[in-house]
Amino acid sequence: MDLQHWLGRATEAVQEWADTFGPYRPHPSLDVADDRFAPVFAEFTDRLKDNYPFFHPHYAGQMLKPPHPASVVGHLTAMLINPNNHALDGGPATAAMEREAVAQLAAMFGYDTLPDRPSGVGGAPMRSDYAPLGHLTTSGTVANLEALFVARELHPGRGVAHSADAHYTHGRMCHVLDMTSHPVRTDDRGRMDLDALADVLETGDVGTVVVTAGTTGLGAVDPVHEILPLAERHGVRVHVDAAYGGFFTLLAGADGPEGLPPEPWRALARTDSIVVDPHKHGLQPYGCGAVLFRDPEVGRFYLHDSPYTYFTSGELHLGEISLECSRAGAAAAALWLTFRLLPPTPDGLGKVLAAGRRAALRWADLIEASDVLELYQRPQLDIVTCFPATEPAALTAVDAASARVLADGMAAPDPVFLSTLKADRAAFAARHPKITADADGARILRSVLMKPESEDHVEALHERVERVVAHPSAPKESAR
Repeated sequence: MDLQHWLGRATEAVQEWADTFGPYRPHPSLDVADDRFAPVFAEFTDRLKDNYPFFHPHYAGQMLKPPHPASVVGHLTAMLINPNNHALDGGPATAAMEREAVAQLAAMFGYDTLPDRPSGVGGAPMRSDYAPLGHLTTSGTVANLEALFVARELHPGRGVAHSADAHYTHGRMCHVLDMTSHPVRTDDRGRMDLDALADVLETGDVGTVVVTAGTTGLGAVDPVHEILPLAERHGVRVHVDAAYGGFFTLLAGADGPEGLPPEPWRALARTDSIVVDPHKHGLQPYGCGAVLFRDPEVGRFYLHDSPYTYFTSGELHLGEISLECSRAGAAAAALWLTFRLLPPTPDGLGKVLAAGRRAALRWADLIEASDVLELYQRPQLDIVTCFPATEPAALTAVDAASARVLADGMAAPDPVFLSTLKADRAAFAARHPKITADADGARILRSVLMKPESEDHVEALHERVERVVAHPSAPKESAR
């Protein structure tokens, strides 16, 4: 799609709508002449060049990429009106769009069907018009905060168990909510260890288990289908942090190399709450997170009174089921427009994720055949981890070599942009016992292939990294 054309059409469409309310004179205090704006805009765009090329396939570092053009157009168009999705009074159109987009997310996880056990207040059955509860947030951090807030209200005085490799937000949010955080060790693939989890649950101190569907370090997927029966035996809730990996449920059981084992993904429908970030694999700009609750009755914990907002409609206002107050209606508009074109289905967004997944598997194969790189572990989603082969084969050497490759890669004439991940001594030993553990851990190279264009560039990426590993740059002379 022609982005410039549709951005221009966006301003025209909003102006056409605005004109229906009659003319008015903008206040002169807001006026900025073009000749004043031009130099400031030139400075602004020049400063924006101090960025890494997130859009380019040669950028394979952090989980960053530009939003889809449809999302940009949707966001800008709605932003010109600037609706606030806290109350229907602030954004009736975008509130409806939010509900529709969130319903698509719920359906993607299987949350659109009646749960298989009684629920609700006092164990009463769900309403016949059952629909899960959910809304957009400004980030996965806030979405996880909301899920843990509900967990605290349902199990007061009991803590939260999560993978030791889970996002640090869970420990932070437990502190905010005055809950105890219980990190659980991981196995040799970075997944929550079931025996260690069982030991924690036996204490009776845990009310909620956070299962990670795609850790941000390795892209590891906890065995949701095996954790669910364990949690049920102990009367514990299961919350899924799928902020990074949630959209990969679209590849569960798919044909081809990109297909994922279906068991953990199909089990998501039986969990109590899920967080997913459309601003990652959903092609949205920051910030667009989402939280979903399978039992809509948890909305009672959000009840509050707002004397000057919820008055134009008796329908549910999104602010009545959200800890956040003001939220950009533009984010909902962008997601709605994107989902109309690339829906969260295997034939829609699934094709985008499949390309990145195939690229990660292809790069892993190339690394396994390399003489200068070693694969840290096989990718479970679209995150590739490796480290330079060093002599001696020791953690200190691996750490120094990884740091050098990161810096030299960005400074090369044909640059490649990676990131690093710190792997501790135990994690390294579980995967590479022949590496001498002469330090507490070592940095390894980490690449996130979330852009579908990576599939066509993975061989070039690999060649560039190999060249940087094999040909260290000369150390720079210190200034005299």
